[in-house]
Amino acid sequence: MSGISDILVLIKQVPDTSSKAGLNPDGTIDRAKAKRMLNPFDRYALQAALHVKKMYGGRVTALTMGPPPAVEILLEAIAHGADQGYLLSDRRLAASDTLATAYALHKCVLYLGKMDLIFTGLQTTDGDTAQVGPQIAERLDLPQVTYCEDFSIEEGKLHARRIVEGGHQDVICNLPALVTVANAYHQLEYKTLRGARLIQELNRDEALKNQYIHTITLDDVSADPELCGLKGSPTIVAHTDKVGQIGGQCVMHQGKSIEALVKEITGGTQIKEFVRQ
Repeated sequence: MSGISDILVLIKQVPDTSSKAGLNPDGTIDRAKAKRMLNPFDRYALQAALHVKKMYGGRVTALTMGPPPAVEILLEAIAHGADQGYLLSDRRLAASDTLATAYALHKCVLYLGKMDLIFTGLQTTDGDTAQVGPQIAERLDLPQVTYCEDFSIEEGKLHARRIVEGGHQDVICNLPALVTVANAYHQLEYKTLRGARLIQELNRDEALKNQYIHTITLDDVSADPELCGLKGSPTIVAHTDKVGQIGGQCVMHQGKSIEALVKEITGGTQIKEFVRQ
């Protein structure tokens, strides 16, 4: 018996990497001008959550934080097989850094109740910090397995293989736990026919849609607004610059002895000590 009943996957809507989002005057991303997409790293986390549901049972809840349009990725998660979605949407969350984001999301987890497993992607393409998942685990006082590339569940324990420099590490931890899923994990499978039909029904019937998608605010989860958004974010973007033209000349040095190449590259500097690797 796996003892799995509730699985949570945290996902995020990010600017499409092929679009030009631009920046606001305060240095934050101008998300209103960018096309939107499900964070590519979160696709692996969603697949991991759906794998647990398929192999061990339980219900999958997808949670995201963002403006109202972020409901799109919750519908996408349901089309792939998630059972329900929660959108934390509140203007007071604007400009949250990782500390404020993790605080707000951990309050959401407490609001949702006990979860046996929580999955997140490694990082997001708009921030690339890889900090939110581990910060949530710390706030919830849960064991965490980062950079996880594969796992199984046996007798209420998570058996995971995580990527480390030069190889991998096998770890075992008690449940509940939080897992950040590496992009070496299985790719997200195609949407199911049942899921696609369900989304069509939800888009036609608002009342039915509200049974699957739940929008909550900071007040609903009892979060302190002073610890959210710009007020709760100690990270400050002091200055931004536009990157100029990228490019340059590439010079190849080859066909000579290592000593001659070193002398040529360094402009004739004398190398007092040379160590062959």
